[in-house]
Amino acid sequence: MKRHILIGWFACVLGITTMSHAQAIPTASRVSSIQVGVGGMITSPDYAQQHIKGVTLYGDYNFQHNIGVEGEIHYSLITPTDLSENTYLIGPRYVVRHNNFTGYLKVLVGMGRFGTQGGSFGTTATTSYTAYAFGGGLEYMAPHNLNVRIFDVELQKWPSFPTNGLSPISYSIGVAYAFH
Repeated sequence: MKRHILIGWFACVLGITTMSHAQAIPTASRVSSIQVGVGGMITSPDYAQQHIKGVTLYGDYNFQHNIGVEGEIHYSLITPTDLSENTYLIGPRYVVRHNNFTGYLKVLVGMGRFGTQGGSFGTTATTSYTAYAFGGGLEYMAPHNLNVRIFDVELQKWPSFPTNGLSPISYSIGVAYAFH
């Protein structure tokens, strides 16, 4: 009789150990990530005939797997017609990942600064306007926490620009470092 109780007790202990093994599933995992990048940009200004070239600085914070926020600055460096269109925008971003590629859509809002140079003394004038943009792009996740921005396109709108608004299109490429 004692022998049957001992075998039953031993079977119960073994059964409990397999149940306790079920708690080994991770209870938390990383879902957020940050990346900071720099790149080159070309803007079709919608005000003059020649393209504006410059630099873009951007940062992304993904607080869920597919949802995040992006902030960026487009700064004009080469302005053939002495007109600059700089933007400072921020807004939500929706991300879709497939293997090492990341596609995204974004809606940004912020400020656009329109600048002119000229005159006999080289005077400059800069005026700020409300701006928003709809855009998207594709990134490649390279080794060593680098993300290569293959392309990024923004259809911008500056509704308060006189007289009928301004609608530049901005294209950029770049590279970012991702903090995980």
